Amino acid sequence: MIGLTLKQLRYFEALARHQHFRRAAEACSISQPALSLQIKELEGMFGAPLVERSTRQIRLTPVGEGLLQKARQILLAVEELDDLVRASKGPLAGRLRLGVIPTVAPYFLPTIITALSRRFPELDLKLREAMTQPLVDDLLDGRLDLAVVALPVSERALTEFALFEEGFLLVRPSKDAGKPVPTAERLQTMRLLLLEEGHCFRDQALSFCQFGANQPRQLMEGSSLSTLVQMVGAGMGVTLIPEMAVGLETRSANVSVSPFPHPRPLRTIGMIWRTTNPLSDQLMQIGAIIRAVGQ
Repeated sequence: MIGLTLKQLRYFEALARHQHFRRAAEACSISQPALSLQIKELEGMFGAPLVERSTRQIRLTPVGEGLLQKARQILLAVEELDDLVRASKGPLAGRLRLGVIPTVAPYFLPTIITALSRRFPELDLKLREAMTQPLVDDLLDGRLDLAVVALPVSERALTEFALFEEGFLLVRPSKDAGKPVPTAERLQTMRLLLLEEGHCFRDQALSFCQFGANQPRQLMEGSSLSTLVQMVGAGMGVTLIPEMAVGLETRSANVSVSPFPHPRPLRTIGMIWRTTNPLSDQLMQIGAIIRAVGQ
């Protein structure tokens, strides 16, 4: 098709992802009228509407759905061609798009950045913090190069590289510091504070407490580990947090922190990337560097 450009495909993919002209334009760093013009030009080439427009959001037409599938394949192939060129040039340099889950980013990301900056001084890290599923989607669609998440992810198209294990700790009001640490069964009867749905750490905590498909009656939710710890300090219940978060989140809270007896709850932190990524060897090197500083 004469005149079709990669830029137009990127704009269209962003519009399909955000389902809103303004948000898509912001993501592409262009004006909304400029984005609308590019989409209209695409529709002119196809001779059919690609999106159904409304004041709230857009929906793709059947033709638009077909274009989106092909556009993502093309854009991913272009990204991997660029990675192939970079892989052939030796030490990793240039842009590297790294995603990190929220229960790791504030606590371990500075360590990652420092370690990678020393080993790869020409590396330009672009960071994104999000929950696991959006990071997986971005990896599969070529919008990220790698991500640090809790394993396993169990996505066949992604390579998993374990970095380290860490335990969960119990956070209680400070007045409960001398009490015995409750068992998983006992936690089922207590007011438990957990992260909102979508956080893998929430699912891991529920699994340890053996709730299964039934949610606890006394469950309360927070948007971050910091919020949960402050809620505990106010006497609203108890929570679980990963070891790496303890120093930052509990230093100014009126809480006590206790380890669980063995077998204690654990999670595995690791890296994931597309198995087809030409930079796989370099990403494996990055994994080894991060694993060394995480131990």
